[in-house]
Amino acid sequence: MNPLSLIDRPVSWLALAGFMGTGKSRIGWELSRELSLHFVDTDKLISKVVGKTIPEVFAERGEGFFRACESEVVRRVTRLEHAVVSLGGGTFIHESNRRELLRRGPVVVLTASPETVYARTKNSDRPLLHVPDPLTRITELMHEREGAYQQGTIHVHSDGRPSEEIVAEIVEHLWEWQEAQQVARQDAEDERVALELMEVERACD
Repeated sequence: MNPLSLIDRPVSWLALAGFMGTGKSRIGWELSRELSLHFVDTDKLISKVVGKTIPEVFAERGEGFFRACESEVVRRVTRLEHAVVSLGGGTFIHESNRRELLRRGPVVVLTASPETVYARTKNSDRPLLHVPDPLTRITELMHEREGAYQQGTIHVHSDGRPSEEIVAEIVEHLWEWQEAQQVARQDAEDERVALELMEVERACD
């Protein structure tokens, strides 16, 4: 038996979504340690498989190629067991990815203000920020993606908070989510049994 399956935790798989610079990689890694799960960063996985950095992939093969790689990685990580998966900023906004991830388990969406995101990413080589006014671009993109991110299971803001506090809040929400899932399963089972009893009663009339 896999010893990871014996640990008491709210979930054995979850994904972290959200805009770039909201802390998915850092929080994901710390959350994986807290829950004794493996940590997978999809952007790093794509870079390793393709043999290029994400900016190089965008520059040499285009965003379409990158998104195709991203979707294939989503298909693969949703088959994993005992994992915390950190998603690229744009992964969750695509409906097919979103549907597959939510079917697999809870998706925690990290949020932060445009100013915080800019402060965290301004010295990075993010392809989507190669524009004259990055802060305005960040604000526009966050607004465009808001509807998709709202479909996540759990939402936690990361502005000005220590990582251990964010991890603790996520774990608390995951326990609440698990309890709600158990109640929903029990309600569904009770309804199924009630329907079967009604069928038996009709058959006996």
